[in-house]
Amino acid sequence: MIKDDGVELVVGPSGPAERWQKGTASSAGCGAVRGETQFLRAFSPGDVIIGGLFPIHLQTNRTTDPGPVSCSHYDLRSFLHSQVMIYAIRDINEHTPRVLPNITLGYDIYDTCGDPTLAIRATLQLLKGQSGLLPPDIQSPLPEPLTKAVIGERYSEVSIAVARVLALSSVAQISYASTSELLSRKLKFPTFLRTISSDEYQTKAIAELVKQFNWKTVAIIGSDDEYGKYGSDRLVYNFREMKDVCIEFIEILPGYFSKSKSKTHTKLSALVSSINASSAEAVIMFTKGVYVDLIMEAAVNHKLNRTWIASDSWSTSSSTSSMPGIKLAGRVFGFNSKRNEVPGFKDYVFSLFNGSNDGILKHHLTHYPLCSERSRGDNCLLPGDQPGAQGCLGLSCLADNIDRDTSYNIYLAVQVVVEGLRHLLKCDSQRCEQSDQFSTLELLAEIRRVNFTVNNTNIYFDDNGDPSLGYDVVYWDMTSEQTHIETIGEYWPNGKIKLPDDLVIEMRKVMITAYNCSKTCKPGEELKKKKDQCCNDCVPCADGEFSPGKGVECRRCSKSEYSSPEKDKCLSKRIVFQTWSDPFVVIMNFLQALGIIMTIGFAILFMIHLNTPIVKSVGGYLCFLELLSLLACFCLTFSFPGKPTAESCMVGLPLFGIAFSLCISCILANLLQIFVGFMFNPKVKSWLKKLNRPLAVVVVVSGIQLALCVPWLYLYPPLPERKVLSTTILLQCDKGSSAFFIAMLGYNAFLALLCFLFAFKGKQLPDLYKNASLIAISMLLFLIIWILFIPIYMSLFGRHKQAIESTAILISSYSILCTHLAPKCYIIVFKKEINNESAITEYIRKHYEQKGIAVVKA
Repeated sequence: MIKDDGVELVVGPSGPAERWQKGTASSAGCGAVRGETQFLRAFSPGDVIIGGLFPIHLQTNRTTDPGPVSCSHYDLRSFLHSQVMIYAIRDINEHTPRVLPNITLGYDIYDTCGDPTLAIRATLQLLKGQSGLLPPDIQSPLPEPLTKAVIGERYSEVSIAVARVLALSSVAQISYASTSELLSRKLKFPTFLRTISSDEYQTKAIAELVKQFNWKTVAIIGSDDEYGKYGSDRLVYNFREMKDVCIEFIEILPGYFSKSKSKTHTKLSALVSSINASSAEAVIMFTKGVYVDLIMEAAVNHKLNRTWIASDSWSTSSSTSSMPGIKLAGRVFGFNSKRNEVPGFKDYVFSLFNGSNDGILKHHLTHYPLCSERSRGDNCLLPGDQPGAQGCLGLSCLADNIDRDTSYNIYLAVQVVVEGLRHLLKCDSQRCEQSDQFSTLELLAEIRRVNFTVNNTNIYFDDNGDPSLGYDVVYWDMTSEQTHIETIGEYWPNGKIKLPDDLVIEMRKVMITAYNCSKTCKPGEELKKKKDQCCNDCVPCADGEFSPGKGVECRRCSKSEYSSPEKDKCLSKRIVFQTWSDPFVVIMNFLQALGIIMTIGFAILFMIHLNTPIVKSVGGYLCFLELLSLLACFCLTFSFPGKPTAESCMVGLPLFGIAFSLCISCILANLLQIFVGFMFNPKVKSWLKKLNRPLAVVVVVSGIQLALCVPWLYLYPPLPERKVLSTTILLQCDKGSSAFFIAMLGYNAFLALLCFLFAFKGKQLPDLYKNASLIAISMLLFLIIWILFIPIYMSLFGRHKQAIESTAILISSYSILCTHLAPKCYIIVFKKEINNESAITEYIRKHYEQKGIAVVKA
């Protein structure tokens, strides 16, 4: 297929007989006068003239230096395209019943050589009916041109130049192959329409193909013209919108690519190296056909064996597909406008163009005469193309080069003009009500409103002058010696691409490309690009992340979840706290309950023997306050197991500090009583007597701790805390304020140390019940417990941290209960004989006698 910047049968550079120079060559034919126009031209008069612009020659010798311009690279298919237009117009004129009764269509067709400057000159020739192109007053409308509509050009770059000129006279321009998205901008090109879809849809179709085949890396080759540049930009935009396709490189070929041999060779070598070194799964070529031939030839020579995506400029190119060894270049997928045959055109060719003798046909037959026998044209080589090429072309060769896309688009363009004329002139099968004196603006307005069907093709234009025509997806089947271009799917604007299911499944099964790049990953892994490359590797997800597979990016689990060992999903984190069923908690609860029972039992026993010396030796009524504080400590340990609440956190350590300080204050008051009773130093005894106020001592000493804990509970209360760990959520009590916590423990430790010092000092006093010694032991145990507790508590983490707290409280309580109070109960129950005043007196007397101190008996 030839479309836009495409090239089909390219022959060149041609020999002297084929090369011709502007100003020295002209056309002869129906209505053409040699030397008048200095263009290769076909003209036929008529009531309404339709212009035509075709690149029958594909290149010029234009350089940066000014001078005469000559055309070369005669294109057989472009010649046939011009004949399609002539055939369609002749068919309209000769059709019975007449579509335009009493109206004869004429044509004025020029060869533009694919050059914008020459195309503008040809366009000015089409508008030559004006008496001076511009009137003296620029506000005045331009005179009406003889040409009422123009069909062409093929290349977007040329169509843009022509459209700006035709817009001056409001002449409708209908392109059959220019696909640049730029031409859809009606503010810039108000008279431009086309019978081929815009590149906006073609680039979307290419992006959809890449998506369907699960290709992750592509390379883009464009050209420095309106077709290749805008198409490449649109492809980049589409792929960036998709977000999961990486563009390995973008190469925009310069204008000299096919002209300067030395520069072309250097550029082509660099391009081949880039393609060969890339990991792109598909190379998209959105450029001119003449450039494609050079690149594909190099791909064959270097055996690149890549996957190519062809734009409509070369997707059905016979010159490229028939290239020797094309199989070595690799697979080719492509897009092509919806194809159809021009009705009766092949028979028209076989009929020797039905006797037509237009200037372009005459030029062709002069340089490439028809063979006398149809079978002699099988190799389709034009004279001068290769050594040994025959000097004629058979009709079968011409028929084989009739495409089904561009030719049909030209046919549609003629039908669009005719349909616009039919509505404008109000024609039926008998006559046209209006005369042929109308303005180009009126015809343009009617053409833009057409909506009709030709050979099952519904044609109408949107606000941008674009038709709603789809694309065929083609594939080059190279399994046999000759390449067959097969249609394997289709794409419609704003729709999805349709491809064979088995082909899509086969392409999607590819996990790792031939370039050792991962396309998809197993669950728990994500695709990560290698440094400075589009190539992907499968990288395991980090802890706390997951990926369901297929290369999906790793995502973080929520704070309440963690990733599975396989990293393929998120699992809910287990909420942990010190449960009542924990074996350690069960043992602790048993000991706490035992401590409560013992404390209550001791209280009952002391109550029964309240007036005995043994009870008085532990402080009398103060012992009940001491037991009450110990009972509170045992009960508080039940607040640590279970799910933490605000209440359980607040009654834990703060109330323990208050209760235990109350207990120690009672012991301190008891020690002062002992020292007052046995101290004989008058000065010390006088000082101790002032302090011997048990109730005051208890209130003051425990009041200081209360003054510490109340602000703690009010300002920074311990509250439940959720500590999110890797696989669990730990529920525990936050201390609220570490300063208050340390102050509470430090104050209790100070009281314990003070009691220990007093008790150690009192060990030498005559104490039958060893009160001071036992207090010293209990205080020492308390200090040891909490000294060990602090480093263990600081280093421990988890739900057993609270268990350590309750254990420290429990041991502290038991140290006083068992070493200070339990021996007294033992004496009350089992040593009743020493639980009287005479036994105490006798013990004191013996104590002092041993020291040689006389004791006076009462």
